[in-house]
Amino acid sequence: MNVRRRLIPTAAVAGAVTLGLASLSACSGSGSGGGGNGGKLTVVASFYPMEYLAKEIGGDHVSVSDLTEPGIEPHDLELSPQQTAELGEAGMILYLKGLQPAVDEAVEQSGVKNTVDATTLTKLGDHGTEVGHDHGEEHGGEHGPEEEGDEPGAEDAGGDVHVWLDPVKYAEIAEGVGKALEKADPDHADDYKKNTEALVGKLDGLNKEYEDGLKSRSTDTFITTHSAFGYLAERYGLDQEAIVGLDPESEPNPARMKELHEIAKKDKVTTVFFETIASPRTAETLAGDTGLKTGVLDPLEGINDKSQGDDYLEVMQANLKNLQKALGAK
Repeated sequence: MNVRRRLIPTAAVAGAVTLGLASLSACSGSGSGGGGNGGKLTVVASFYPMEYLAKEIGGDHVSVSDLTEPGIEPHDLELSPQQTAELGEAGMILYLKGLQPAVDEAVEQSGVKNTVDATTLTKLGDHGTEVGHDHGEEHGGEHGPEEEGDEPGAEDAGGDVHVWLDPVKYAEIAEGVGKALEKADPDHADDYKKNTEALVGKLDGLNKEYEDGLKSRSTDTFITTHSAFGYLAERYGLDQEAIVGLDPESEPNPARMKELHEIAKKDKVTTVFFETIASPRTAETLAGDTGLKTGVLDPLEGINDKSQGDDYLEVMQANLKNLQKALGAK
């Protein structure tokens, strides 16, 4: 798989959750940090997967806003002065360090005490330095080995933080977010706990759907536009081959395109996947050159009118159906 990720030395998930909560301090009084909103805890989420967790777990006790508007590529997000001000007034910030540099910087400067970095709530890169086929060094990709001094989780340095596409890791993050909300707003801790358990149950069910749905297949290999599906591929024993690296706006080089021609033929690939937010042009070019079909595999970085579902679970189920078709799963 065309993904090489850094190893992040974290403790077990329980310990990681503790690390994630270490930066939290309880809001004063009713836990309605940020003021207003009918006494609700104001939560600012960096992009859709964080927004989904906050709403599902927070329920009626939180007021959630998303820094990344629908249809906007989150990797390249630039914050407006209004958004920066909103961030500074939040009762809690929920983000994923390493995905959006502008958000990382703004969170650091915000002064908000209740900040939750989702990368601290699960292990990153515990599968080793590479998974499946890694052609990063051969074609000059972004997936070189970890270098000393690199900041954990920084995608621009080669780390992959698309952990939400693995239902198991996403469930671990959900548990950490639930504990963070309990700490920030103890008056509603029982509801947060109940909502967390319900969501984790749904994610466990989704994981089972993927396990059962991908058991019998004709090939393990799928081709995507950018390297968003490394964690998902590793979870279910698949090989991701990406046209470009972790940055969806990167341009493919001719050597990589030639290499993918060979991989497609050798591994009996049927489909080149593109995304709902990024341009399909590169995927369509490769598919046209190789006689392959195109299909949608959504990295779920946002929901828009082109999404194959209204929320995380529906889009992930659509992704499964598209993978089953492409991989010849029965």
